[in-house]
Amino acid sequence: MTDSKTRPLVVVAAFAASLALGLLVTFWLLGGWSGATGPAAIGGPFELTDSGGARVTDAALKGRPSLVFFGYTHCPDVCPTTLFEMSELLRAMGPDADKVNAYFISVDPERDTPAAMKDYLSSFDPRLTAPQDVIGWLRRALAVPGLRL
Repeated sequence: MTDSKTRPLVVVAAFAASLALGLLVTFWLLGGWSGATGPAAIGGPFELTDSGGARVTDAALKGRPSLVFFGYTHCPDVCPTTLFEMSELLRAMGPDADKVNAYFISVDPERDTPAAMKDYLSSFDPRLTAPQDVIGWLRRALAVPGLRL
């Protein structure tokens, strides 16, 4: 439980982690910086399982816009608000929303089990899924054994 003094720090930390990882994944998916001379030694193909048991691979991201939000299920305000806004955006898009990937990625995999994520996401648009072990995949892809968020 957070008190009123630490709550803003938790919100800022969650936002900063979400932004940093989102930018990292975006640069990786776009092939890195324009000065690159070849494929990066990090990243590469991946296969994850989402909260509904479906496979999520790097191929699912190619050629499709993706909404990605990093957060956690015990987040008191920013996470549910952002997921609600993502759900409203998908609803407003109508049938075109089926052409977009929408992912909620947990930065607290110890508590956010597949069952907890599935239950949490049941309050939002059903197209919003939660790939599991993204943090583990990032740790391996970036060759950072002690990566902790």
